[in-house]
Amino acid sequence: MEPLATTKASSLRWGILRKAFLRRPSPDPADEQSDVGIRRISRKTTHGFNLIPCHSVDDHLKEDSVSSSETNHPDGSRDACVCYTLPIDSGLQLYLFQRVENCPDLNDFEICNSYNIDNTGLVCHWPSENVLAYYCLIHADMFRSKKVIELGSGYGLAGLVIAAVTEALEVVISDGNPQVVNYIQCNINANSSAYGGTKVKSMMLHWNQEEISDISNTFDVIVASDCTFFKEFHRDLARTVKFLLKNEGHSEAIFFSPKRGDSLDKFLMEIKEGGLHFSITEIYDTEVWRRHLGFIKGDDFWPSYEKDHCYPLLVRISL
Repeated sequence: MEPLATTKASSLRWGILRKAFLRRPSPDPADEQSDVGIRRISRKTTHGFNLIPCHSVDDHLKEDSVSSSETNHPDGSRDACVCYTLPIDSGLQLYLFQRVENCPDLNDFEICNSYNIDNTGLVCHWPSENVLAYYCLIHADMFRSKKVIELGSGYGLAGLVIAAVTEALEVVISDGNPQVVNYIQCNINANSSAYGGTKVKSMMLHWNQEEISDISNTFDVIVASDCTFFKEFHRDLARTVKFLLKNEGHSEAIFFSPKRGDSLDKFLMEIKEGGLHFSITEIYDTEVWRRHLGFIKGDDFWPSYEKDHCYPLLVRISL
């Protein structure tokens, strides 16, 4: 076997794909060593900052809100239903349906190729989204009576938190993957009683699409988490931010993103070249920072935690 220190990232990614397609663990004894490298390349994790407690629930608990046709698939499988209990006095609960992945569906890759997108929104709730949702909850006042859009939303946790607790005027929860948008709409439906007077809707929004003139200069606040990983999307994402923000009044985009090597820096170069302004804050919340230090010191359990890849920085972008 190729020594781990010299194993190419491409080889490790092929290892991820191989493991994903195998329903059972391979009997190859070399797999144990290769797993170390795979964990170095793959940042999918079941761990996170755990700022918003959650637990799985039986689907039938939400039968009144979501029809079985929305949570059943042709192969007979069902989605998981996860209950998030918001850490506020009311203890408000949000229910999100999400994919249960035992192995990938080839249709996922076909759709990604057709739309020039990735499928990370289907994989899991990423740690940065948990931090974004918590930050929006703590800073609810900044969204009151505002029009808000979440980009690259995945299952839509942050957007739903904003819709449920901030008294925003409108919340649009968007993604470029049509499969993900279906989940977003399902989750909007599942929590319809929580929004009060806030208008909430899903939207298919690819960052390189041209026909979005009907929402240009529309939003007071844009939010996004972990959307700067893929460098090939940086320019389009920066253009989309500039296109969507209102020209008048105070409007801004709030991004939570780890550095991930030079990926965040390269995105911010596109932001600057596009005539936008930005600021970066490392310590933006005492509780998030406390948990981060616990992971760094090993006091709290998060295998393979690395600041560069796991700790999201707060980036604020304005016109």
